[in-house]
Amino acid sequence: MSYLVLARKSRPQSFKEVVGQKPIVKTLQNALANNRVAHALIFSGVRGTGKTTLARIMAKAINCENGPGREPCNACTSCRQITEGNSVDLHEIDGASNRGIQEIRELKEKIRFMPTSSRYKIIIIDEVHMLTTEAFNALLKTLEEPPSHIFFMFATTELHKVPVTILSRCQRFELKRIDRHELKQHFRYLAETENISMDDGALDIVAREAGGSVRDGLSLLDQIFAYCGDVVTAEDVVEVLGVAHHSLVADLVEALLEQDLRTVYSKVSEIYNHGLDLKRLSGDLLSWFRNLILCSVHKGDTGLLDLPDDDLKRLQEVAGQQDISQLTSVFNLLLTGFEKIQFSSYPKLTLELTFLRVIQAGKVVEVSHLIRQFNALIGEEQLPLPSLKEVGIAPPAASAVSEMPRSTNHPAAISPNQALEIKANSPLLQEREKGSFSVDKQNDTQKQQQESEPVESNGKQKPGKGEVESESIDQPENSQTVTNPTRKEKDIRKNWLPFVSYVQERARWMGAALQHASSVKKVEGELVIQFEDAADCTLLKNKEHIRRLSEYVLDFFQQELTVRFKVPDGVGCEIDGQNAILAREERKALANDPLVLTAVDIFNGQVGDVRIGPRYRQSQAAVHMEQEEKIEHDEIN
Repeated sequence: MSYLVLARKSRPQSFKEVVGQKPIVKTLQNALANNRVAHALIFSGVRGTGKTTLARIMAKAINCENGPGREPCNACTSCRQITEGNSVDLHEIDGASNRGIQEIRELKEKIRFMPTSSRYKIIIIDEVHMLTTEAFNALLKTLEEPPSHIFFMFATTELHKVPVTILSRCQRFELKRIDRHELKQHFRYLAETENISMDDGALDIVAREAGGSVRDGLSLLDQIFAYCGDVVTAEDVVEVLGVAHHSLVADLVEALLEQDLRTVYSKVSEIYNHGLDLKRLSGDLLSWFRNLILCSVHKGDTGLLDLPDDDLKRLQEVAGQQDISQLTSVFNLLLTGFEKIQFSSYPKLTLELTFLRVIQAGKVVEVSHLIRQFNALIGEEQLPLPSLKEVGIAPPAASAVSEMPRSTNHPAAISPNQALEIKANSPLLQEREKGSFSVDKQNDTQKQQQESEPVESNGKQKPGKGEVESESIDQPENSQTVTNPTRKEKDIRKNWLPFVSYVQERARWMGAALQHASSVKKVEGELVIQFEDAADCTLLKNKEHIRRLSEYVLDFFQQELTVRFKVPDGVGCEIDGQNAILAREERKALANDPLVLTAVDIFNGQVGDVRIGPRYRQSQAAVHMEQEEKIEHDEIN
């Protein structure tokens, strides 16, 4: 006789042998005792939790010659025939292979006849969700008003796929996953019946790997018993199943939290050499971190954690030493990194890179911590701002101070008239007017370095290492350059599409017209836009439109560029060069505004980007209007 696997040998034959599912078992027993069994039952739940087993036990209890009672006797002819699988009045159908309307029609023909040797005919359809829509519809009327000698029992792992018209005609029983402690006790009992000794560590691993399914756990036990013989240890189970012992996972997690990269790589190598699937390791690590977070949140409440006592104790110790924000951050990084493993050609390298990022992230100071330190520094050690005298600016007259509002202690709140008065009294700004003062001031250390650097014979200073000798540019007196010397110029070709999007946000038709350009390049201070057809730039060459386009170019690229169109025939898109000149003059005027110069001197800074587009004009107009209204209000009061 062939070997009978544990999943078939140990199948429960009565309600008292069912593992877990106590509420459902009690409901079915009470229904049998009170003769209140529904004509259609549907059992749902994950694999291996007892759906088909409960249906068979119910069939035996209903047709038991000594019943019906709370338990089948398993001794009468009907019970023995159902147990052996040769009862003519029990029809067990596989819904996956008999899913069409023709099979349901044949079934309806069979149920018209009375049972042969039993009290009732029992129809069990396993995986009922696999039936077609037509088959379900053909079953509706019979299921709603079945003959008095028929009982239907359905089993499914995907209840949501069963039509609601079927569900409404059935009494539903949803089976839950088996508790790990109950699984452990059940497996211990089966090992004892097989005369095999298993330690607690081995039972814990098998119960964990079963995932709440009795049948999965029994299949694992068969494999373990075949390898280990009469004595089973946790090390044997790890080696046979290719899983990571929780102690290895716990050691790896603690090394990550302690930012011990050497230990992390050592543990990963050890686990990898054991043959553990890295995807499985990822799942175990995420589960362990999830349990750590639960321990940290719920403290002494362990109701949400179905874990062995040793694992639970270790989790609580680690959770008590870690901050919840750190655990959450590491959990998020691991979750993001592990998602890439299943798509990577090098899963081990991806895993190690994820661990490296976790350790590096642990060395980064949180923004909230920096803000708290900054606030503490401001509150306890106020760093005084330099006074006007220290930066070489004479204070305004007493009359001007008395007329200034309270908010003018910030440079941005200085009115234009007050800025002019400050400028008149400032020796630094007077030097600027003479052209002897630069916006880009340097500190004393830099000046000393410049003095110590070698000088060429022509009197020019040699550039130092890593510096580039700048060309002299003749500029008008009393003006400063608008371009920030420290800013890296944008590449025209690489940034052309972003520029077109920038224009489309402000003038949709203009952005659409620029999309017809065949090429674009920068030639000696000109932005040359080439079109294959002169008609594509006809609308753009309008005087007002080209002025707006020039403003957009200057605002986006922050370079002194003149726009020029180019077409194959060389004619049809000539533009007035004065438009770009006017835009550059406006930018220069804004950069040399007294208020801007005052702010530059006070903060020892430099002029950055200058915006002159229509959108910025509107915002400035609103600001000026608000200032005028405030002045009128003050005069009235």
